[in-house]
Amino acid sequence: MKRNALLMLSFILMVAALYLIFIYVPTESKMGVVQRIFYLMVPMGWIAMLAFIVTATGSILYLTKKSDKWDALALSSCEVGVVFTTLALVTGSIWAKPVWGVWWDWGTPRLTSTLILWFIYLAYFLARNLATEEYRGATFAAVAAIIGLADIPIIILATTLWQGLHPPPLIFQEGGLDPKMRFTVLMSVIAFTVLYIVLLRFRISLRQSEAELGTLKELDE
Repeated sequence: MKRNALLMLSFILMVAALYLIFIYVPTESKMGVVQRIFYLMVPMGWIAMLAFIVTATGSILYLTKKSDKWDALALSSCEVGVVFTTLALVTGSIWAKPVWGVWWDWGTPRLTSTLILWFIYLAYFLARNLATEEYRGATFAAVAAIIGLADIPIIILATTLWQGLHPPPLIFQEGGLDPKMRFTVLMSVIAFTVLYIVLLRFRISLRQSEAELGTLKELDE
């Protein structure tokens, strides 16, 4: 019942966010319609970082407590995080082409550090898949997840510490965003956060079912 309620809440919030993005919020005067990607790109980037923070936290707990439930949390969150990081990079490139005139700019620290984060957590999966024993793969992956955590503050502070094409943080700056725009982006962040929780719970549940099925097969053999 709780799972269904959370799923329904996620659906309602996503519909509300899409209404705000495509109907309620005014069109930005300089960038035009393409600026609406901002309301998808920001929450996707937020979920990517949140997911990898959860991955690193689960990895730390797995290394200290040696409990498979923490490894399941880390792996499930990492899967969701990689998906949202990919979407954030793609939508960012779509936004950049008409605004900057290029699909990608290597001189923009936030873009480059986000791509590095994406590669680090792809290495997380490689560490799991290349290891000869499952527990060794989980251990190597946990170390990779903890290392990757160091890149997140760099992404957050990139536009403040270094100059680049990427605009500075505007959401909470006075006069930075129209109130309707600020409300829309915050609602989108909330909607995507609830969606992340739904996907994480679903993936953990699926992984538990896979583990139980594997145990039953071993017993039959």
